[in-house]
Amino acid sequence: MLNPRDISIADYDYPLPDERIAKFPLDKRDHSKLLVYRNGAISESQFFHLPELLPPDAMLLFNNTKVIHARLFFRKPTGSVIEIFCLEPWQEAVSKAFEARRRGTWLCFVGNNKKWKEGPLSRDITIGGKQLTLTATRRESRGNAWLVDLDWTGEITFAELIDHAGVIPLPPYLHREAEEGDKERYQTVYAEHEGSVAAPTAGLHFTETLLGRLADQGIKTEYITLHVGAGTFKPVTTATIGEHEMHVEKVQISIDNLHHIIDHLGHPIIPVGTTTVRTLESVYWFGVKLQDNPHLEAMHIKQWDPYELADRSVDTATAYNNVIRWMEQQQTTLLDGDTQLLIAPGYEYHVINGLITNFHQPKSTLLLLVSALIGDQWKSCYRYALEHDFRFLSYGDSCLFFKPQTV
Repeated sequence: MLNPRDISIADYDYPLPDERIAKFPLDKRDHSKLLVYRNGAISESQFFHLPELLPPDAMLLFNNTKVIHARLFFRKPTGSVIEIFCLEPWQEAVSKAFEARRRGTWLCFVGNNKKWKEGPLSRDITIGGKQLTLTATRRESRGNAWLVDLDWTGEITFAELIDHAGVIPLPPYLHREAEEGDKERYQTVYAEHEGSVAAPTAGLHFTETLLGRLADQGIKTEYITLHVGAGTFKPVTTATIGEHEMHVEKVQISIDNLHHIIDHLGHPIIPVGTTTVRTLESVYWFGVKLQDNPHLEAMHIKQWDPYELADRSVDTATAYNNVIRWMEQQQTTLLDGDTQLLIAPGYEYHVINGLITNFHQPKSTLLLLVSALIGDQWKSCYRYALEHDFRFLSYGDSCLFFKPQTV
């Protein structure tokens, strides 16, 4: 296996003019262009043709995380505006944090932090005709973020509070503020579980009608959850991948999901988005770890685990069954863990046979993940897209990549 620590990120750069970055979504979600790569051949279609382009026995897996209105703004008496960007709840399950009433502690980015000298910040908010007060108290720093206590009056949950008081976060490379339409369009139609600060953008192309056509075609669908953190936009600033620290994200997948995936092994399994890829492959490595130590307390996958455990010969069904047995022993039907998994060239995929994804930023770990699937052919695909007026990044067009010689 190629040692990913030695990979030069400069080899995963490409010219991306700003005008090729889609600043707004198309009027119709499923009318984006679709680049198809299959066994060395590149073709072009539109996303609504997806049911006819997939193998009839394929299974699609979706990430049903929901983007929260993570940006909270406070104005000081001096006129200075402080932004509190809620990243994740501190030492509490995501679902519990959103059900909390009156108080919660979050890890946050703080914009204009130097202007926040001391003391709490507060603002009045009207929700459902009732006025309440939201107060933020900054605690200690954690890396480049801060712990912030959020307190609010009124008998509403944090989910209700942030939905009304916050602003949906858009990727920084769009260079614009969120507009009313982004509340709907920077969210998949199947979003269910709050917790992300960035959308799983490959899923933005799906409509209810398209999902119905996939079902009519007999294509199976499964829904898992990975809450996308702000680290997904973190650029690789080191010369080699070995010096880059991958971000950690929270994962949830049900025991029924695992059974259905095992039953489908041997047929095409195609995740929608890189977050879904990381979830499926992380579960595999958790199963590998359980092979040696079935009494692990929780699922924690570190970024170099696959490369340090590469000599372990555990097939996918065995690994997934290890996880199922562990869940049964824990008396839970929902696997709740976290992953720092880094997928780079040299990685051997254990679960997936293809990928639906958007076009990613130059020199990003997401581009490394694509290269691990189709090798250097990513360069031909991206060159084709640039030469044929494809739109790039979160609100841009899409790709359907098949793992070579599998479909």
